[in-house]
Amino acid sequence: MCGIVGILGTGDVAGRLLEGLKRLEYRGYDSAGIATVHEGRIERRRAPGKLANLAARLAEAPLAGSTGIAHTRWATHGAPTEDNAHPHIAGDVSIVHNGIIENFKALRDGLIADGRTFLSQTDSEVVAHLVARELEAGLAPREAVARVLPLLHGAFAIAFLFRSEPDLLIAARLGAPLTVGYGEGENYIGSDAHALAPLTQRIAYLEEGDWAAVTRTGIEIYGRDNAPVERAIVNSGVFGHAADKGNHRHFMQKEIYEQPVVVAQTLRSYLKRMEGQVSLPIPEFDLASVKRVTIVACGTSFYAGMVAKYWFEQFARVPVDLDVASEFRYRAPVMESGGLALFISQSGETADTLAALRHARAEGQRIAVVVNVPTSSMAREADLLLPTHAGPEIGVASTKAFTCQLAVLAALAANLARAKGLLGRDDERALVEHLAEVPEALNHALSRDAAIEAIAPIVAAARDVLYLGRGTDYPLALEGALKLKEISYIHAEGYAAGEMKHGPIALIDEHVPIIVIAPSGPLFEKTVSNMQEVRARGGKVILISDDEGIAAAGEGCVATITMPRVHPLIAPIVYAVPVQLLAYHVAVAKGTDVDQPRNLAKSVTVE
Repeated sequence: MCGIVGILGTGDVAGRLLEGLKRLEYRGYDSAGIATVHEGRIERRRAPGKLANLAARLAEAPLAGSTGIAHTRWATHGAPTEDNAHPHIAGDVSIVHNGIIENFKALRDGLIADGRTFLSQTDSEVVAHLVARELEAGLAPREAVARVLPLLHGAFAIAFLFRSEPDLLIAARLGAPLTVGYGEGENYIGSDAHALAPLTQRIAYLEEGDWAAVTRTGIEIYGRDNAPVERAIVNSGVFGHAADKGNHRHFMQKEIYEQPVVVAQTLRSYLKRMEGQVSLPIPEFDLASVKRVTIVACGTSFYAGMVAKYWFEQFARVPVDLDVASEFRYRAPVMESGGLALFISQSGETADTLAALRHARAEGQRIAVVVNVPTSSMAREADLLLPTHAGPEIGVASTKAFTCQLAVLAALAANLARAKGLLGRDDERALVEHLAEVPEALNHALSRDAAIEAIAPIVAAARDVLYLGRGTDYPLALEGALKLKEISYIHAEGYAAGEMKHGPIALIDEHVPIIVIAPSGPLFEKTVSNMQEVRARGGKVILISDDEGIAAAGEGCVATITMPRVHPLIAPIVYAVPVQLLAYHVAVAKGTDVDQPRNLAKSVTVE
């Protein structure tokens, strides 16, 4: 979602603020702006669209000032226009805000009744006016912010800049992530460690309800009750160099190709290859007593959880509930005390998933988290932290984070089965060997890239596309359809293959490509019979299978994609590659913005 950077520097900061925003582009945004305080004035530059537009504004009209704040906005209230872009200014204060102020209408109405004039349609501008009113009443900036924060309902990360105190920035968070960074004669604010990496690796994570007064000489942090608190200063471990596409055309393509390496890195944390054993980062965590698992996630992470449901129930014989995070709390779920609630998130900050985690904890659940950011809010609140090691993922459409999540979940399923006494030593060794084969199988899948690119025009010309699969291939069908929708803007749906005849088959004609995911194995013949039903009605079938499957059912398909023959356990990880590559090449053929598709954000920090 939105990105925030703030710098209390020793020279003009506009250029560095712009560079910080560039490091946050991966979150997704549709406008951007910078404000600085200089010679007793707050000045700003804003622009809708990409950061290149803001850079052009700065080139035309540079900003001086050694104190400033900057923002990339993903529109919620109000269209992505210059007037709605942040920073907002009211009186002597300027603010940037990530999140949603749920009670903004009531606050806005009250401010208008007081005679205040609004220049945007955003919920965020009310924060600037509320603080400006307190400043005009005679309060100092710290006291004004402390008085306003309790009035705000919803989720926020906010940075405040003051005309009257150019040596002060204030940061505040509730339900949205925010960090402060420590430098030499300078200090910083950022949405995450990635934004601050070129400036410092010494950071502190603000906790729920915290606010911080940042000066050049120090940072004072206060809790929700305005009492001073200590937050640990840690090394972020994030490299300062900017993300680089290398020889690849897009970040998404680069990240697809990184999967053999990052999945191998992830599996090293969960496999003892020499001993033929699976392991957990917290070996003393009691899995044997787990009677039920509740999996909660959003988007691509939800589909990873869907695959895990098959694995947990098949291998460990533990019943699994699976929920979309945005719906979880609102159906009043019945949760058995002592159950394991498993949350899956790339960022560890997804608002819906984080709220669901806290609900589950209040219901007496033990909390496990699969996450790519081990310092995130979810990671810090977990009883069992299960990190992926995908590295930064810049492309909005998740690729390597998904396969690393699957790798961790497969290892967790094996650990759970062993804890339940359902995985003998010989089976465990065999399972470890199968998981160890994943990187090589991913490389084999990537070798089909040129063949997949050649197929892309068939799909790119379509208005509607269907994906079919059975068993763990059904979640992959859903994921493939999501990827295609996200980056090519083609309408696509994923279905369990056996459900086609219960309605969706009515959509089939000669204009609809059907992507069938069907590795050879116990479900192959049933999937192929559903595929034949589709083909009999004129559907253009693209079959993704191995040599044996292609030989048995490839005749009559408009195209086939040949995958390596792999064990059913690891097939979902390997078969993720062709659905990712197909979506990628279709998007390139259509000329869409692959890495930053319209309307989407990488880290969704509002509900």
